[in-house]
Amino acid sequence: MRITRRAAIALGGTTLLATPALAQGQPWPNRPVRLISPFAPGGPQDVPGRFICEALTPRLGQPMVYDSRAGAGGAVGLQYVARETDGHTFLITSTAVATLPALRRDLGFDVFTDLLPVTLVMQSPFTLVVRANGPRSFKDLLATARANPGKITFGTSGVGSSTHLTMAMLMQKANLDMTHVPYRGAQLIMNALLAGDIDIFLGDVSVPLEHIRAGTARCIAVTSATRAALLPDAPAVAEEVPGYSSTLWYGFFASKATPPEAMQRMIRELTPFGAPDSELRRRLAALGAEAMFTGPGPLAERLKAEVPQWKAVVQAAAIAVE
Repeated sequence: MRITRRAAIALGGTTLLATPALAQGQPWPNRPVRLISPFAPGGPQDVPGRFICEALTPRLGQPMVYDSRAGAGGAVGLQYVARETDGHTFLITSTAVATLPALRRDLGFDVFTDLLPVTLVMQSPFTLVVRANGPRSFKDLLATARANPGKITFGTSGVGSSTHLTMAMLMQKANLDMTHVPYRGAQLIMNALLAGDIDIFLGDVSVPLEHIRAGTARCIAVTSATRAALLPDAPAVAEEVPGYSSTLWYGFFASKATPPEAMQRMIRELTPFGAPDSELRRRLAALGAEAMFTGPGPLAERLKAEVPQWKAVVQAAAIAVE
């Protein structure tokens, strides 16, 4: 099969190689399709990932299997897909695909040349949440933190996590000195906040939502550029820190060995999930997330912008992972 330069660029800017089976004229897919998650089961990626697999299995005519391959902050699963050559393996991953190049010198693959962007899947803001008796507003928090360097504590889901880097960037842009307390999961951070062990929860909106609604916790800001539909009373950080924005996003990628017809088919099948009346859009909105499914271009641009951004943040904060 002859692949034009224009077609290669349109599908991610790398050369796409046909698998032997497809080269023999068999239609794609001709075997089960795998969707790899580089994180442990139970995370936010499971909602769209499992939904997509269930919905596309009858449409593809082959089973689409959801497979979690966790480890090294997502690097294990990403490396697995980057090295796969069967033409039937895809990846659903978080912002980690943009942060890992800043945190690990040798990933064993290049996010720009070994993975092909298919589409953004969803995005959601991180929330800054305090106890009911905590600072009344984000502006109050800024004033308190500046008056008490190092005394305000915030919890994240680990050193080098997206939440850690999001707060590191906030401290850099707002000239703050706060103390990082890493945990092994968002629910543990929430428990620590309610117990009074830390001052700020930073994480996905779905975790503190019931506490916010019950009045035992309060969201004082969201990290997206604008306010979130699910928490309209919480200001965006950018209202006090101009130019600041950080969201948790998930993208759908393929290995560089994926043939053009497979890429085109998958883009075509995924696009309807972003429609206004999509069931997946409704499910994600209930969790405070926005369905995207905008094709490969916006995902490629997001990756291109964020990899150098997070490298600068990590370097300025001297963040190192074990």
